[in-house]
Amino acid sequence: MVRDRNQPNSTHRVLVSGNYCHDVLIKDGVVLAETLGGAASFISNVFDGLSVPYNLVSKVGSDFAYSVPRDPIVVPNCKTTLFHAHFDSGVDGDGRQDRVLKRVSSCDPIKPSDLPESGFDFGMAVGVGGEVTVETMEKLLEICNTVFVDIQALIRAFDGVDGTVKHVALKESGFFHLLPRIGFLKASAEEALFMEVEEVRKLCCVVVTNGRRGCRVYWRDGEVEVGPFPTNQVDPTGAGDSFLGGFVAGLVNGLTVPDAALLGNLFGSLTVGQIGLPKFDFRLLQGAREEVQRRKMQCVNCCERKDDKFRFVNAAGHEQFHASLGVAKQTTKCLAHEPQWDLPSSPPKSTEQVVLCQYTTQPKSLTGSVYEEAIKTVNVESKP
Repeated sequence: MVRDRNQPNSTHRVLVSGNYCHDVLIKDGVVLAETLGGAASFISNVFDGLSVPYNLVSKVGSDFAYSVPRDPIVVPNCKTTLFHAHFDSGVDGDGRQDRVLKRVSSCDPIKPSDLPESGFDFGMAVGVGGEVTVETMEKLLEICNTVFVDIQALIRAFDGVDGTVKHVALKESGFFHLLPRIGFLKASAEEALFMEVEEVRKLCCVVVTNGRRGCRVYWRDGEVEVGPFPTNQVDPTGAGDSFLGGFVAGLVNGLTVPDAALLGNLFGSLTVGQIGLPKFDFRLLQGAREEVQRRKMQCVNCCERKDDKFRFVNAAGHEQFHASLGVAKQTTKCLAHEPQWDLPSSPPKSTEQVVLCQYTTQPKSLTGSVYEEAIKTVNVESKP
C-alpha cells in the first residue's frame, strides 16, 4: 500500500503517478553507478526539499532495493522496472542524445483502481516504463484539477529484443485525444520532435526543456523563453524530472508560470551536476524557499490575478528572481566536489551541510547487484 494515500485533505495536494526504478549507469562498457531511478523519485526528491505536500502511487517488484519516504505498492513475483543507461565518451551533448537507454525489466502498470478516490489540486503522470495507461490517465484527469504530463509517459516504446527506448509520434500514442483535458505537457527538445508544437499548444500548455539553454513555455496565445542556470553536466539522467518537480512546486506556491519554470530550471541544473538521484544542500533549499516566498508576495502586491488560474506573462522582477536563485546556487553548492565520470569520488560534505534525504540511494541489501550481465565495474561511488 502507498503510505499516506488517504491522509486528510491539505492545501494544494499533489498526486504523483509513476513507478520507481532501478537505474544502472554505464559508460564505455563500465558500470559507474547503480541508483534509485524513475521520474517519481526525482520529483519526490524536489518536493521533499521544498516541503511540497504530495501523495505518490508507484509500483515495484519484490526485489526493490531502496528505502523511500512514500512506500510503493509491492507486486509479488514481479521485478522492479530496470533501466540501463549507456553513455559513450565519444558523444558530447547537452541533452539526452549522449546516451542509449534500455528497459531491461518492467513492473506492472498502474491501474485506475490503484489511484485514490479523493480529489487533488494537481496531478502528475510521470511514467517512464509504459506504466501509465490511457485508462489510468483518464482517472487521473477525473480526480485532479490540473494534470501535468511528461511526454515520455505517452510516447515511449521499447524494442522487443533488447528493450532500447524508442519514441512514437504523439498522435499515434493513443493519448492524443486527452490533450484538451491536460493542463501542461512537458517535453525535452528531442522529444518535442515527436509532436507538432504549434498544434498541441492550442490544446494544452507545452513546456519544452532544452538543457543548458533553459526552456520555452507555449500556450494558445503566446510563448515565453525562460533562462538557464550555468552548470557542469555530469549525468543528464533525471534532469527533466527534477525540472518538472521544481516547476510544479513553483505553481503550488503561487508563482507565475515563467517564475515556476525558473525554479524548474534551477533544479534541473542541480541534478545534472551529480550522478543519479541528487542530494541538495540544506542552505540552498532554505534560500530557494525564502526566495520563492518573497517572489510570491511581490507578485501578490504587484499583479492582479483576476480569474486566471495561472499567470503566463512575466511579472516585474522576473530577472531579479532569476539572479537571486542563481546567487543561492553559487553560494551553496549541492556537493563540494561531485565525482566526474572518469575521476575517483571526492568525500561528501558533512551532514550539517547536506540535506538528510529520506531516500537511501545505496541498496538496502548489497548481497547482489541489479545489473544482470557480466561486465567490468570501477570503484566510483554514486551519491553518498
